[in-house]
Amino acid sequence: MDWGTDLWDQYDIIDKHTQSGLELVEKYVKFVKERTEIEQNYAKQLRNLTKKYNPKRGCKEEQECRWAFSFLDILNEMNDYAGQRELIAENMMMNICIEITKYLQELKMERKTHLSEAKKAQQSLESTYKQLDSSKKRFEREWREADKAAQYAEKTDQDINATKADVEKAKQQANMRTHIAEECKNDYAAQLQKYNKEQSQFYFSDMPLIFNKLQDMDERRVRKLAQGYVLFSDTERHVMPIIGKCLEGVTKAGTNVNERNDSIALIEQYKSGFERPGDLDFEDYSQGINRASSDSSLGTLGTPKGPLELLGKNRSKPFWLFSKKSKLSPSPSSLTPLSTPPAPSPANGTPSPKFGRDPLSYCLKEINKTVKPRISSFRTLGRMPTVTEDFGHLPPEQRRKRLQQKLDDIGKELQKEVDQSEALEKMKDVYEKNPQMGDPASLSPQINQTAQNMERLRGELNKYEVMDSPLLATVMYCIRITIFIIKHMCVSPSSPDGTHSEEGTPDPSQAIYAEFDDDFEEEEELVAPIGQCTAMYNFPGASEGTITMQEGEVLSVVEEDKGDGWTRVRRANGNEGYIPTSYVSISLSK
Repeated sequence: MDWGTDLWDQYDIIDKHTQSGLELVEKYVKFVKERTEIEQNYAKQLRNLTKKYNPKRGCKEEQECRWAFSFLDILNEMNDYAGQRELIAENMMMNICIEITKYLQELKMERKTHLSEAKKAQQSLESTYKQLDSSKKRFEREWREADKAAQYAEKTDQDINATKADVEKAKQQANMRTHIAEECKNDYAAQLQKYNKEQSQFYFSDMPLIFNKLQDMDERRVRKLAQGYVLFSDTERHVMPIIGKCLEGVTKAGTNVNERNDSIALIEQYKSGFERPGDLDFEDYSQGINRASSDSSLGTLGTPKGPLELLGKNRSKPFWLFSKKSKLSPSPSSLTPLSTPPAPSPANGTPSPKFGRDPLSYCLKEINKTVKPRISSFRTLGRMPTVTEDFGHLPPEQRRKRLQQKLDDIGKELQKEVDQSEALEKMKDVYEKNPQMGDPASLSPQINQTAQNMERLRGELNKYEVMDSPLLATVMYCIRITIFIIKHMCVSPSSPDGTHSEEGTPDPSQAIYAEFDDDFEEEEELVAPIGQCTAMYNFPGASEGTITMQEGEVLSVVEEDKGDGWTRVRRANGNEGYIPTSYVSISLSK
């Protein structure tokens, strides 16, 4: 069954049907466009949500919270999930909207062409019919005139009053009219035959062919629209495995939560390493002990056991764990204003112990050795102790971790320089054997610079290895805090001769170290791989900065995902680029 045979007389119906079919395609394209806008807005809101709850780059404390790693994993998975929603919108726009819109324009042009051909055939048939009608009317008119002329000739012939000339003239006129009528009859017959032929061709050949072409066009339109319906679901179904991976990652983040490990992580991050305060000593005032002597020193003889003794706290007061942080304020009896020089001690005051027996004197001497002199100001009263190169401002346990991290970083950097030095030496050896490949002397500056870097890193490595000592850590931390209190609160310890010495005038002959800023600079990005990853899906890498990847391929991870859904990797041949984090399974080096 086809339109040319069964709908040969339904031109208007076919015209209306094909037009409504094209309007349906336009309506579907508009529907898909609105769906893509919804997906894009949804993905944008998800990305804004994950960005809102991700730790800020400058907030180092949140980034180091190990117990929040599972929540960060969930945020990363949701960021990848948003990327898949964007991919759905992009594929729908490319494969459905743009493709079907282009095909729709072609269908419109084809339909217009077919309707134009039908209109031309109709006009041609109508023109032939007009010629037929004209010849028919002429034949009718001429035949009537011929019949009148014949009747007039017969009447004249029977008239007795008519002359012979009149009779002959009437007969000639009748014969002429009859001849003209016969010609019109023949012309009418020819036009009729021509019209019937064109009409037969119009209804049995031309129009059925055009209708069949319109039918084929409409069926192709329906088939294309059906493919668009299927793509609508397939586009989302193709990313369902990756979305499932994202949801599995969220589930895994929840199952990986371990309350015991979180407690251990908190201990490891904030453990100071100090011992608990000992029992308070009984002060027997009935024995007549001079309190001035006990109050003039900050602790007992020997190495301090904890921070309480070196912080200058009154040993008669208990140590409250949950007390509010109070600002250190000088008491009128022991401290003087910054602008006023300390008053001399009373003449009958008990002299301070000797240097070898007084921790305070030892701390003052340490000021001259380790701290750069600074003019006191009100602004410095609220600041914490200065961050130093040996991390002496940290508690022993934290100091040990930071030193170990510093040693690891220096070791990696040193290994990098060693590898570079070996590579330069090999290149120099190749140049010496094959001079045409290059000049060996051109590598000398790089070799010398690498050797200097290796010597410098070895020196730093040895320096930090010496610093990594538990006993030294405890002592240095206590000394730093004591120095800070004495320096900024204007405590003036007594000299052995009974006079006060000013803290702000250290011996210039003593070696002093430069003061370090309070903020640590971010570590430079390491070139060495930090782990490996295995591709779970194929990735074409068509965009700039990306790299192609085949399923099952093993790559080296150079840079972790920063929250944008991309991971930087490197192949064995040295090629680097970015790949989607959700496309690979990552295993980082411990």
